[in-house]
Amino acid sequence: MDIRDGAKIRVFLMNKAEKQQTVESLGEEFRSIRTAFLINYNGLKVVDATEMRRKIREIDGNYVVVKNTLATRAVKQTPLEPLEPYFEGPTAVAYHRKDVVGLSKLLTEISKANPNFAFKAVLVEGKIVPTSEIQALASMPPKEVLLGKLVFLLKAPLQRLGSVLKAPVRNLDLVLQQIKK
Repeated sequence: MDIRDGAKIRVFLMNKAEKQQTVESLGEEFRSIRTAFLINYNGLKVVDATEMRRKIREIDGNYVVVKNTLATRAVKQTPLEPLEPYFEGPTAVAYHRKDVVGLSKLLTEISKANPNFAFKAVLVEGKIVPTSEIQALASMPPKEVLLGKLVFLLKAPLQRLGSVLKAPVRNLDLVLQQIKK
């Protein structure tokens, strides 16, 4: 226990081996993701933070509160390295390996409901995205819908080509039927 300003504060001290293990664990985790949201959770009530963690887990996302010095070491030589300058003050990392749009929708919803929740930075597929564009990311349709639209767009020219190639045969058939009458 540490006493600061007359209040008892629990301080968790880590020895060098524990810090190294944490950095290695975080680094391994960060190497496997290409999109992450850095969040300032300062002023977030415990109840709200717990609810947010539950919602993120429900969509198979992850939410990790990290110590900045350990996080800056862990992001080195990972896809999250561009986020290194943003690890200042209270920082949490939220990420989802597959559904980035779903996670951004959830986090945007949470930020609207809670004024103490703020985005610090967002990395999408290796590029820093301004926090002002998170709303655009959140308004995108789900991945399955986008893939369906892509398949439709790829299929349409082939269907048109098939129609054009069938036209001479169809027209010949119509002419022969007219001759018959």
